[in-house]
Amino acid sequence: MAPLKSLEPEYPIIDVNFQNFCASHAIFSVEDFVLHDLYQLAAFAEQQPTSERLKEGITQVLNIIDNLHQPWLNGLELLEDSLQNKQVLSTGFEGVDLLLQGGLREGQLTELVGPSSSGKTQFCLQTAANVAVKNMGYVAYLDTGNSFSPQRIAHFVGQISESAFNQTKQKIIQKAMSSILCHSVFDIFSMFDVLRQLEFDLRSQMDRGEYRVPLLIVDSISSLISPVLGGSGSQGRALMISAGFLLKKLAHEYNLAVLVTNHTVGGEGGLAKPALGESWKSVPHVRLFLSRNRGSNICNMSILKHPSMASGKVADFQIEL
Repeated sequence: MAPLKSLEPEYPIIDVNFQNFCASHAIFSVEDFVLHDLYQLAAFAEQQPTSERLKEGITQVLNIIDNLHQPWLNGLELLEDSLQNKQVLSTGFEGVDLLLQGGLREGQLTELVGPSSSGKTQFCLQTAANVAVKNMGYVAYLDTGNSFSPQRIAHFVGQISESAFNQTKQKIIQKAMSSILCHSVFDIFSMFDVLRQLEFDLRSQMDRGEYRVPLLIVDSISSLISPVLGGSGSQGRALMISAGFLLKKLAHEYNLAVLVTNHTVGGEGGLAKPALGESWKSVPHVRLFLSRNRGSNICNMSILKHPSMASGKVADFQIEL
């Protein structure tokens, strides 16, 4: 969804006066409308000299929101889209790729759940390196905790291109590193801004065949969402669902494989379970659980949820300490 200002060229009713009225009620984007009490907003509009035009603007934004819903697609159309447009991206971990029948699928939001120090960030870094080296396009990497390490990325790229001659290997490393676009985000509103800009770039540049981003990584999504879930209000939950909707929309419309990480919290009987609660549970297409024995470099990955595979399947793989 877009900032209100960006809608003005196509919808003149959403002019500066309307934008200023909305800004006075902390509404700056289409998402903000979803979270706002629209009856109250309409009541405030009634008190303004240009009330009729303001109410027309509110109606226009609501129409835009309605048009965001995807049309019905039949099973054959969905199958053709999956076979023709959605590739599978290798993670670079043989055991994981075997488990997932090739790796991360474009068009899907995959959530990697695991406790602290289980290897989630390293999995993200090596997957980014592998996609970049295979020249599949750019990798968009949203770093929420200063955990992105260009040195580790360069190391992984070097390992992947180990068989190349030194001069060629250096070129591979340089090209791969320039293909990984990292952006630091520290709150959910900054993430929305970055994702809106990414969507704008994808829409404008993919039409010309100049730009391809097969992989989007958010490490970690839970560190952005958890702070807004506190309290008894519903705003935090609405923001969480909006974030999930936007990530899945990007995955589907622009053929991205979206990988997000999530931490764990204590569950029944002391067993670890994914954070963010039941409302988030239905958002990812795929949920994977990652664990690692303390002091060991052997990780265990199991399928918690998958649209085409049975839950409970497990794979072991090795990471570098």
